[in-house]
Amino acid sequence: MFTGLSAFPLTPLHNDAVDESAFVRLMVRLAESDVDSIAVLGSTGSYPYLSAGERRRVVQLAAASAGSKPLIVGVGALRTSEVLAHVRAAEEAGAAGILLAPVSYQALTDDDVYGLFREVTDSSNLPVIVYDNPGTTHFTFSTALYGRIAELPGIASIKIPPVSAAAAPERVRAVRAVIPDHVTVGISGDAAAAGGLTAGCDAWYSAAAGTLPGEMVRIMRAAQEGRYEDAAAESARMAPLWELFAEHGSLRVIAAVAEQLGLAHRNCLPLPVHGLGVLERRHLAGVVEKLELA
Repeated sequence: MFTGLSAFPLTPLHNDAVDESAFVRLMVRLAESDVDSIAVLGSTGSYPYLSAGERRRVVQLAAASAGSKPLIVGVGALRTSEVLAHVRAAEEAGAAGILLAPVSYQALTDDDVYGLFREVTDSSNLPVIVYDNPGTTHFTFSTALYGRIAELPGIASIKIPPVSAAAAPERVRAVRAVIPDHVTVGISGDAAAAGGLTAGCDAWYSAAAGTLPGEMVRIMRAAQEGRYEDAAAESARMAPLWELFAEHGSLRVIAAVAEQLGLAHRNCLPLPVHGLGVLERRHLAGVVEKLELA
């Protein structure tokens, strides 16, 4: 479950409420795809913008529509008590694992973050993915902190930030040197995935796969089969999409892709986050057509 391609779907909104039909549509699409797991309420799932009740409902809908795919649930929140409540909701829904980011407003110390993971692993038997996403949480893990947290019972995977193909082998070696053998290393940042997988990452935690599973599966399977040149070539083919991600952020772009494909209503992001503008959407439409995204 903590290897292969994990797809992170959007949590679409409509009229400032969770668009349940659109979310289920995305989930069914993933359940019928060849992704290896589904992770809801990650950054692509806009978890910080949702109330506890909305998050609980999303988890229930996901569990009911994930089919045979292992379901991973994001449980990050500002307060430890809220995190633990989200963990309980994931347990009640039958989730196979949880994804935990150290969400912050006040700057967190290493001891704060270690304490958070210790509280969660002490209170639940669900396996945990350590979610390192400094661009949103404003907390940067050190390699030493990876090692310290990975010794806790229940830690199953480390989701590392994107790294260049040239730097990926050394980065993966450094992380593996401080974590137990049973803890997997997963790459994030879709443009960096082929390089990370070639360097030995076990998993790819993918925003794009939540809406475009078929395209991302091709990259993943090529890497798993040792066809690294094919994986790199398929990723290079997606360069126009990666360029949009770099310019506008993956969330805004993948939301616009979902809207363009009829998988979500227009303006499906939680305000005050606005989607792409008119000119950017025209450019995106050209990219969707050129790459034959579906």
